[in-house]
Amino acid sequence: MGKLAIVKEFWDFLRVRKRWWLAPIIIMLLLLGLLIFFTQSSAVAPFIYTLF
Repeated sequence: MGKLAIVKEFWDFLRVRKRWWLAPIIIMLLLLGLLIFFTQSSAVAPFIYTLF
């Protein structure tokens, strides 16, 4: 199984079960995780952490 199999399985879950309200939550969690990951070792990190 490839790494994109999880994305395909999640898409199928949303499509079959009509759980469209989960998509924005998952997308925002992923974006927040990427923001934290990319700003960990930069000079911007202290400013990002003050937002939370």
